[in-house]
Amino acid sequence: MNFIRVIIARRYEIHQTPGSLYVFDHDRAIANVKTLELPWLNNIRRESCIPPGTYDCERFDHPRMGQCWLLNDVPDRSEIMIHAGNFASGKKVDIEGCIMPGLRFIDINLDGNLDVADSVKAMNILRAILPDKFKLTIL
Repeated sequence: MNFIRVIIARRYEIHQTPGSLYVFDHDRAIANVKTLELPWLNNIRRESCIPPGTYDCERFDHPRMGQCWLLNDVPDRSEIMIHAGNFASGKKVDIEGCIMPGLRFIDINLDGNLDVADSVKAMNILRAILPDKFKLTIL
């Protein structure tokens, strides 16, 4: 039986949505990484983060992003994933509604907005501990 729980606690900001992703095994926290998403813009496709809720996730191999997780049954959205990336605002944006994990926030490109760093390392941590299928709760 799967006792893994995954929760993202968000902080909604004007230009982006930073958060923390916690992985629990039973009631014990076994991982914590940062997340970065687009700002909340009423769930507009390719411009907004997705609504809070609980989503079924499954691991899959994306042709460009590599091994990541697909979030199923996101209201009015499709192809929402957890994958590596750095930028959620400014001239260079790595997502269109997806969730990027990282180990820390930093302004990589000096545009005044938070970016997420060490995203590939964070993905490797998650790949090592998350099952192929799990439920993700976004607050």
